[in-house]
Amino acid sequence: MKILMISSEGWPLARSGILGDVLVALPRELQSRGHELALAMPYYREIRENKKIKTKPLRVSLEISLGEKKLSADLLEGRTAEDLQIFFVRCNELYDRPGVYQERGEPYPDNAARFIFFSKAAVELARRMTPSPEILHCHDWTAALVPVLVRDQGLPFATVLSLHHLADQGNFESWDFALTNLPGRYFEPGGIEFFGRLNLLKGGILFADRIVVSSEPYAHQIQTPSLGEGLDGVLREHAYRLTGILGGADYRRWNPATDPLLPARYGPDTIELKVASRNALLDQLKLAPAPRGPVFGMVTRLVGAKGFDILMPVLDRLLAGDVRLVILGKGDPAYETALAIAARKYPDRLAYRHDYDEALAHLIEGGSDIALIPSRVEPGGFSAMHSLRYGVLPIARAIRSLEQIIVDYDPSGRWEGPVRPDSERHPLADRGTKAPPTLGSSGYGFLFYEYGSEPFWDAIKRAREVFADRSEWERLMKRALARDFSWAQAAERYEELYGGLVARAAAA
Repeated sequence: MKILMISSEGWPLARSGILGDVLVALPRELQSRGHELALAMPYYREIRENKKIKTKPLRVSLEISLGEKKLSADLLEGRTAEDLQIFFVRCNELYDRPGVYQERGEPYPDNAARFIFFSKAAVELARRMTPSPEILHCHDWTAALVPVLVRDQGLPFATVLSLHHLADQGNFESWDFALTNLPGRYFEPGGIEFFGRLNLLKGGILFADRIVVSSEPYAHQIQTPSLGEGLDGVLREHAYRLTGILGGADYRRWNPATDPLLPARYGPDTIELKVASRNALLDQLKLAPAPRGPVFGMVTRLVGAKGFDILMPVLDRLLAGDVRLVILGKGDPAYETALAIAARKYPDRLAYRHDYDEALAHLIEGGSDIALIPSRVEPGGFSAMHSLRYGVLPIARAIRSLEQIIVDYDPSGRWEGPVRPDSERHPLADRGTKAPPTLGSSGYGFLFYEYGSEPFWDAIKRAREVFADRSEWERLMKRALARDFSWAQAAERYEELYGGLVARAAAA
């Protein structure tokens, strides 16, 4: 099959988060299975200034309408180190800026125009590709207009929309609808209008042939008011097109046995070498090296849904003990400010870094003992997968998407599978399983079941008690290191989904 991925993020951006990981690992796995893959994304200043990126201009110039205005787009072609073909859409007026979405914490005021333009350009690219793609796989709100345009123009592409960040919806003023140049009938409740505003993500949900989220449990959760981010009614109405596919960890990038960004590489048989990363992390961030309490790490967005609303009330209690806490990420300015203040209050125990640094992110994984994942919602559990591979034990809220990945520590050793026995009905219940039930303790993480600061604090205390028993902690680390969440199974599910769409199109 021929598949064009369409995304506003991905390689070679310095920071793309979960979406960047997906757009490296999934195409690689699909290519290894014989499919033809390409990626379309904007040509940002960050990409232009990266001297390692080799591109060549194509003899194609597109003229794209944005309401009454017309802008030109040039196409460039590049390839990743793994030979993934990338098409860059160049429009300096829209993308030659210091940031991708924002600058100095403020979103660009013309983001509606920037990504409506990108979606239109991606559709025009697909029309001109030889051979033509059969599948247009769009990611998040920034590419969600593509399925609407494909449907409106009657184009012969099947469309898939992946929802990675449901809270980010491309919600703009009603007058921005004119930039789409779509007929007025699309700006109504059955289209991309949402409470009097333009909602690009809603449009993608309505018009894509399939909608994909990062786990089956999450596919059900987002159909509820508590986790649907206002779109739960739309998602319930179109649930027959909604699919959950548990992703994987990119072990080429995130593997302590081969990670070039660690001071010493390690694995299950050389776990004692992990201490070199701990020492390097504390030294780099000027945190106290002793006494040797646990190092907690977080690489995440700073938003309430990621658990900062229950972390902040226990932060003083946590830092009053013999611990170190390292947090890397940006998000809600209130949380950023609170953490900056706390870092000044506890300079030898807390380090907060705002701007993403790939080397530091890897060092946090290598140097941490415990990963804090107190999320109210954690769609795919990618951070948990990465942490486990580095022997970092997670403290996490027991939501079903994470129960497929993390087994709660049990000193009595009743269960060693990826979910609790009462959750065996999950379709992915065998994911990551290598060992049968064992005697002695079991598990390799610490789950709490009620969302709140006190249950979270109880899980922290439980983890610290086990950490004091070094031999037991190392047993848990080795279990974590043995987990396998590769992309092979996810790629098979995507292959089935794509194949069904292609077969349906051929029958039609």
